[in-house]
Amino acid sequence: MDPVMLARIQFAATTIFHFFFVPLSIGLVLLIAIMETMYVAKGKEIYKRMAKFWGKLFLINFAVGVVTGILQEFQFGMNWSDYSRFVGDVFGAPLAVEALFAFFMESTFIGLWIFGWDRLSKRVHLLSIWLVSLGTIASAFWILAANSFMQRPVGFTINNGRAEMNDFFALISNGQLWVEFPHTVLGAFATGAFLITGISAYKLMKRQDVELFKKSFTIAIIIGLITSFATALYGHQQAQYLVKTQPMKMAAAESLWGKSGDPAPWTVYAHIDPKTGENTFEIKIPYLLSFLSYSEFSGEVKGMNELQAEYEQTYGPGDYVPPVRTTFWSFRVMVAAGSLMIVLGMYGTYLAWRKKLDRPNKWYYRIMLWAISLPFIANTSGWIMTEIGRQPWTVFGYMRTEDSISPSVTSGQILFSLIAFTAIYAVLAAVMVYLFVKVIKKGPYADNANDDEQSADPYGKEGYHAIS
Repeated sequence: MDPVMLARIQFAATTIFHFFFVPLSIGLVLLIAIMETMYVAKGKEIYKRMAKFWGKLFLINFAVGVVTGILQEFQFGMNWSDYSRFVGDVFGAPLAVEALFAFFMESTFIGLWIFGWDRLSKRVHLLSIWLVSLGTIASAFWILAANSFMQRPVGFTINNGRAEMNDFFALISNGQLWVEFPHTVLGAFATGAFLITGISAYKLMKRQDVELFKKSFTIAIIIGLITSFATALYGHQQAQYLVKTQPMKMAAAESLWGKSGDPAPWTVYAHIDPKTGENTFEIKIPYLLSFLSYSEFSGEVKGMNELQAEYEQTYGPGDYVPPVRTTFWSFRVMVAAGSLMIVLGMYGTYLAWRKKLDRPNKWYYRIMLWAISLPFIANTSGWIMTEIGRQPWTVFGYMRTEDSISPSVTSGQILFSLIAFTAIYAVLAAVMVYLFVKVIKKGPYADNANDDEQSADPYGKEGYHAIS
C-alpha cells in the first residue's frame, strides 16, 4: 500500500480516538467545578456528592486520555519526520508551554482535588478544581495554536528549508486560532454536559437517587444548551473566516465547482461526481450560503474550478482540490448533530424550568441517553472536515502531505504500527467502558460508604467500638 495513505490512516485513527477523551475531560471538569461551587455557596451535601460522583468519571477519562495522547505523539517522530523537521521550531514554543504550564497545572491540582476532600478548606479545595478546569482550557489553547499555524501559517521565516518562528505574538494572535479555539472549547463543554444529561436520564428512568440526578440533569442541560448554541455561533464566524483564508476548503464543503452566482444558495444535498467535477443532483436553499459567508443575503462564493486555476498560478502545477465528498458530508453531519443538540437542550431546559423532570418522560430520557453520542459525532466530523478540507497541504501553502512523511519508513512498518496502535486503543476503550459502567452502576451510594469509613477515627471511641 501507499505509505502516505497508510500514515494518513494512522494519524486519523489515533487522533480521532484521542479526541474522544480531550473534549470530555474539558467539559466534565467544568461541570464538576460548577457543582462544587454550588456546594460551597449553598452548603448542601447533595452538591458535594454530585461533584464526587461525576469526578470519578472525569478521572477515568483523564487517565485514559493521557495515555492515548502519548501514543499519538510517537507517530510524529515515526511517520512524519520531514513534517516535524519543517515545523519543529514553530511548534516547540506552544507545545512546551502546554506541557510545562497547562498540563503541569492540571496534574498538580487534580492530585490536590482527589486527596484534599475534608483535608483542605472548602474554598481551597474548590480553587483546586477550578484550576484544573483552567489548565484543561489552557492546554486546548496551546494545542490549537499549533494547529492554527497549519491552517494559516504566521509569525515565521523560511530558513534552510525550515519554518523558524520570528514572532511569537503573531502565533498567539493568529485569526484562525481565535475562531477555532472558542468553537472547539465550547463544543467540549457541550460534550461533558451531554454525557451528564444522558447518564442522569438513564438513572431517572430507573428511579435511582432521583434528587441527585435531577439536579445533575438540570445543571448539565442548561450548560449543554448554552454551549451548543454558542458553538454554532462561533462555527458561523469560523466559516466566514474560512471564505477569506481557505476558500478551497469552503468550496469543497459546499461541493461548489463553478461560481455560486449572487446571491449564493446553500446546498443541502448533492450527488457529487468528482471524476467529472459536477453534481448530478442538488437540493438548495436560496440566499443561505451568502448569509453564512458574509452575514448578508448577497455575495458570490468562488468555486473549486476557479480556485484551482488561481492556486496553480500561485503554487505551481498540481491538484489542489481536497476530497470533496468527505469534506461536504462531514460538514453536514457536524451541523446536523449540533442542531439536534440545540433542539434537545431547549426541550430539556423547558422540562427543568417547568419542574417536569419527575414526571414520566421516558421517550425523551431514552433519546438523551443516545444523545451522549451527538457531541462526539459533531466533534469528530468537524475535525475531519477541518483536516481533510486542507488537503493537499499539511501546512497550508508551504508543505504538502506527500512531502511530510518519513522517507525511511516503509509501508510494512507503518502497517505494523497501525495494527499495534489499533490493538492498544481497543484495549484502552474496553477498559474505559468497563470502568465507566462499573461506576455508573454503583452510583453515588458508594461515596456515602467511603465518607462513613473515612470519618471513623480508628483511634477514637467510635473506632474502638467499631473494631471491637
